[in-house]
Amino acid sequence: MANFSLPWDALNLTIVMAHRAEIMENPFQAYLVGIIISICGNVLISISLNIQKYAHICLSQRGSKPYYTSVIWWCGLLLMGVGELGNFAAYGFAPASLIAPLGCVSVIASAFISVIFLKENFRVSDVVGVTLAITGTYILVTFAPHTSTHITAQLVQYNVVNWYFLLYLMIEVIAFCILLFLYYKKNMKKIVIVMLLIALLASLTVISVKAVSGMITETIKGHLQLIYPIFYVMFVIMVASCAFQIKFLNQAMKMFDATEVVPINFVFFTASAIVAGIIFYQEFEDLALLNIFMFLFGCLLSFLGVFLIARNRPKAKKQDCNFIEMDMVPGQSHTNRVQPESKTQTYGSLTAKFMCNRGDQIEDS
Repeated sequence: MANFSLPWDALNLTIVMAHRAEIMENPFQAYLVGIIISICGNVLISISLNIQKYAHICLSQRGSKPYYTSVIWWCGLLLMGVGELGNFAAYGFAPASLIAPLGCVSVIASAFISVIFLKENFRVSDVVGVTLAITGTYILVTFAPHTSTHITAQLVQYNVVNWYFLLYLMIEVIAFCILLFLYYKKNMKKIVIVMLLIALLASLTVISVKAVSGMITETIKGHLQLIYPIFYVMFVIMVASCAFQIKFLNQAMKMFDATEVVPINFVFFTASAIVAGIIFYQEFEDLALLNIFMFLFGCLLSFLGVFLIARNRPKAKKQDCNFIEMDMVPGQSHTNRVQPESKTQTYGSLTAKFMCNRGDQIEDS
């Protein structure tokens, strides 16, 4: 009987080694398709974030209606869905560590959108930042791992129960719970806390998206993967993590400026995606030391460029509703803003208006 049985550990190791032996060299055309799809998706995401921010501004001026009642907000959400769908497709053509840094395109697009539609100046720091971001993106794409494995259900199952991924998952869960406690219980509404929550969720999103995309690709090729429970587990994780990302990202866009949210989200998301690819999919396993160094150097240049683009960017000025511009009133040439003292009995009354007019007559005389 011993000749016909095989220990489970040896069986699993045999399966994994067989699948790792199926490393495929993606042709240049496949990488080019993945890069183009990712660039288009990130541009749509940048546009959607600015549309959602515009919807929040409109709602804040009209009243306290929920953001989901705005048609403009739903249009932004639809564009975000299309952009994320493009990124989902891009993960099927190239490794996660190659696609994730292309989120830099969304930051560059946001800089140009603010110049075109918000009439902001294109500063010297913007030029330097865009140059650094493009240079860094080129370097990291050039030195990123250009090999990818066939993502099958057996490989995903093996990677899920690996001790280093379980350790990484435990650290991530603990960090996420601590950040939730600070965000809700301690009421620490800091942008770093919100972006870290999104980044931790994005790590699971990258793992699940690549798993689902890879198994669908293998199914299309004729190797059926949809019969395995791990496919549906990864699909649920993908949907849930994306939904909570949208929730926290929407809160961040409501509390902070888009020029702050977009670059920080790019840096945190890229870092979490790279770490997820390294730990779960071992994308850097056979990468040379020089390639790893240049890849990280390219990431650093991209991060620096992103922060230069967003540094000291002017915010939208809020109008003060407690003051009246006298030059906007017909028949008045006075340009100073008049407002009675709030502690006087005439505050807000018709007498206060006569007092203001009387003061203008005395000044003119």
